[in-house]
Amino acid sequence: MNIKLNVPNKLSEIALSDYVKYLKILEVNEGDENSDVFVQQKVLEIFCGVPYNESLEFKMSDVSNVVAIINNTLSKQPELVRTFKLGDTEFGFIPKLDEMTFGEYIDVDSNLGDWENMHRVMSVLYRPIKQKTGDRYLIEDYRGDSYHDAMRHTPMDAVIGSMVFFWNLGKELSVAMINSLEAEKGADLTQSQILARDTAGITQFKHLLSSMSLK
Repeated sequence: MNIKLNVPNKLSEIALSDYVKYLKILEVNEGDENSDVFVQQKVLEIFCGVPYNESLEFKMSDVSNVVAIINNTLSKQPELVRTFKLGDTEFGFIPKLDEMTFGEYIDVDSNLGDWENMHRVMSVLYRPIKQKTGDRYLIEDYRGDSYHDAMRHTPMDAVIGSMVFFWNLGKELSVAMINSLEAEKGADLTQSQILARDTAGITQFKHLLSSMSLK
């Protein structure tokens, strides 16, 4: 049987909603030693659009090769994606994090760690661009759930890139705070203590990245 498959080999070709479906499959089948074949078939269905029944007719070697390509794609850690398009709308990463409103921060912090709600986080971090000149742009004001459904289709390079960005930012902030506190108060605080106390929201990105390790 000769069938052409569109196998994603870039994170930009994988939508957040599909990745969430994939995580659900892994979660449901965790600890089941006999689930490997089923999971591989579901990977074909989710990322390549192959109906489950049709995948049963594929050669096992072909399935394994396709799954290996997808696993390799999902293991990549891209740089921060500044802009991307969904349909005709271009979205841009929030240019000034220090100007994030309290409401925006609450929506990010309350949904971190929950892949089911990651689209809500993305709707805060990425907004429609209303004006652009070269690499510089202005984004729309945050409007709550206006783009929640659209952001379910956020490309995974943007999702992971923003998570890595915040993880690195959290580490830099923790080091800066340690140096500042030790200099001013002679405090003997460990990095983990500082992180736990002052950057709890940001460091949840580290746990999210850890949870993305593929089995």
